Amino acid sequence: MQSSIAAKDKIIVPLDVPAKSAARELIKAIGGKVGFFKVGDQLFIAAGPAIVEEIQASGARVFLDLKFHDIPNTVRRAVESACALGVDMLTIHLSGGREMCEAAVVGRGISKILILGVTVLTSLSDEALAEVGFRTSVQDEVLLLADLAKHVGITGLVASPQELVALRERFGSLFTMVIPGIRPTWSEAGDQKRTLTPRQAVDAGADYLVIGRPITASPDPQSAVQRIIDELES
Repeated sequence: MQSSIAAKDKIIVPLDVPAKSAARELIKAIGGKVGFFKVGDQLFIAAGPAIVEEIQASGARVFLDLKFHDIPNTVRRAVESACALGVDMLTIHLSGGREMCEAAVVGRGISKILILGVTVLTSLSDEALAEVGFRTSVQDEVLLLADLAKHVGITGLVASPQELVALRERFGSLFTMVIPGIRPTWSEAGDQKRTLTPRQAVDAGADYLVIGRPITASPDPQSAVQRIIDELES
């Protein structure tokens, strides 16, 4: 756990927008005021790899959130390509299995990119897991997948705030924890089922916080970022 990270650098803002122009507006508004921008499927398909350079030019770092989940060779090649782009973090689905996860680590090579293993999506509940055939609770599945990550050499995890305490109790500071589902007290939960406030999440052991709509849907994104920083520093 990296508790010494400055408050602003803990904040990851997802650029979940349909076009490069909308992404540029957000980058211009808060680039340099947050640690990372997250590029997911929607923007990457619309804008391509060039958006990575624009983010880096703003003073922020890049979290490439494409959640690789495929046969091992395909994932290894995808990780190699992400490393060549110069991104700082990327995601894979740990549910792809041991061989796929090992291939991702091989694909990283000597790069310092942080591979983040996605455990269970924050939109899922115990009932939703059961609907698709899982026989475990969300928390048990998260801990199972975290154990797999440990054994294949993946040192970052994406998990909901609600599993943070259990993960820290079992694994200590082994993992860098990137936590979505963060909602300040003044914002709506939306489609996130397992949420905490920024301060609660950091107190529970989060290293980085993915905070989207409270910032990106705000009429004043800079002020929203500052409110979150103030909460983290309080």
